[in-house]
Amino acid sequence: MSMPLIIGLVSLLLILIVGYNIIIQYRQKLESTKQQELAKFIAIIDATEELISNAHHLPYSKDLLVCLNKRVLFSLQAMKETDPSDKSLPQRITNVTEQIGQLQANYSQADVASFKVPSTDKQALGMLQLVKRLKNVIKSEHSKGRMPTQAFVTENARLEGIQLRINIENVIKRANDARLKRQLGTAKQLLKKGIDVLSSKNDDYANQAREKLQKMLQDVDSSQNMSHEQQRQQMIDKEQDELDVLFQPKRKW
Repeated sequence: MSMPLIIGLVSLLLILIVGYNIIIQYRQKLESTKQQELAKFIAIIDATEELISNAHHLPYSKDLLVCLNKRVLFSLQAMKETDPSDKSLPQRITNVTEQIGQLQANYSQADVASFKVPSTDKQALGMLQLVKRLKNVIKSEHSKGRMPTQAFVTENARLEGIQLRINIENVIKRANDARLKRQLGTAKQLLKKGIDVLSSKNDDYANQAREKLQKMLQDVDSSQNMSHEQQRQQMIDKEQDELDVLFQPKRKW
């Protein structure tokens, strides 16, 4: 075999090896990109389903539940486009589509969970974080054109109202706790803060809560004044006792 032929065959083999490696690397890159996309969609689905599962903690409207379920649906459809080989996705897409249809047809105000007043600061914080996550989701879905503007505006205002209610009810609880501990200054500060927050609101809840906080503040002021008067009287009595001791007739021995 001639040397030029050997060199040619070796060169061809090297080209084939290099080409094969390039193809393998390209496929690996495609697979890595696909897995990253799938992981992103799975994370969205998991987070959204967690939000849906918290519907018993806060009042969820029909628009909110439909928005959350559609978010799951869009993610499942995107997963199917990314990985058509996944045979479980068509049935999951069907299930979520049916769930959305049932919500739109049958969900009524009677199905909405009632608002539960937080019993601890930790519970209040958890509820506030949940509201914040829900607001971020509907904002994201609206920006993608998946939620009508009017529905977004209404739902955002509703969530802000829930957020306000959580804060005010927590203020009332903390103020009552402070009163029981005779920490009247702390109670007064909390109540004033709550009244300031409500000063720009004019709905039924805000008006009723503002009246309640103002009445509580008046009671705290009365208690504080009474406490000051008692302290003043005690000081007067103490001074009088000291004077009585000083000027009482000296005993003769």
